Amino acid sequence: MKKKKIIKLLINIEKYEQFVAEILNLAKNKKSSYVCIANVHMTIEAYNDKNIEKIVNNANITTPDGMPLAKAIKYIYGIEQDRVAGMDLTSDIMREAQKNNLSIFVYGLTDKTLSIFINKAKKEFPKLKIKSYSPPFRKLTDNEKNNIVKMINNYNPNFVFVGLGCPKQEKWMAEHKGKINSCMIGLGGALEVYAGVKSRAPKWMQENSLEWLYRLIQDPKRLWKRYFYTNNLFIFLFFKQFLKQKFRNNKKAYI
Repeated sequence: MKKKKIIKLLINIEKYEQFVAEILNLAKNKKSSYVCIANVHMTIEAYNDKNIEKIVNNANITTPDGMPLAKAIKYIYGIEQDRVAGMDLTSDIMREAQKNNLSIFVYGLTDKTLSIFINKAKKEFPKLKIKSYSPPFRKLTDNEKNNIVKMINNYNPNFVFVGLGCPKQEKWMAEHKGKINSCMIGLGGALEVYAGVKSRAPKWMQENSLEWLYRLIQDPKRLWKRYFYTNNLFIFLFFKQFLKQKFRNNKKAYI
């Protein structure tokens, strides 16, 4: 799939269905790979940290999770881009995994949230092969890391759903590329939404790039500083790139 740069991130561009197909191909081939689900938060993390930028840009697939990224692709490059959200991919990949007899390992979240997630997944997809593990909420020893890799590879899943939050899950996936023989997907909070631990914004808010506002209303103390900083910086950097691209296009038109 082709990629377009938004600020510093290389985002894949394609229809939603093609993203699902490409991710399924990685899983079926048991290729050690990882998929990043990019939103405004990840974009600014990558802008501020060259290591995060490198990790995301080296991903096998990077989807435009947030509506702001999909719209940025449209305004800067003139491409009508579908939003490819982790919250939609979670259910759709499980559905396709059941249909294609593919297995899933869920890594991350708390034991309680994982239990709710797995119970719901088994009710919705009764033939789905799925297993999970909640790692300790601390720095792991090398021995613990090796045992986790062995545990996952022994289960031999096609997918590993990673729910550690951004950018921790992206770092984890990059570290384990070549070690875990599966397609790893950094789904973060989308797993909590599927479990019902957190709720998703109404459709009209999703379509108008306001999901961040819905999350802010749910958790204002934790998120207001982050959103104030990341959203404003994203808007500034987007307009900077937009104007540069417009200038280039106008210059080409006169040549």
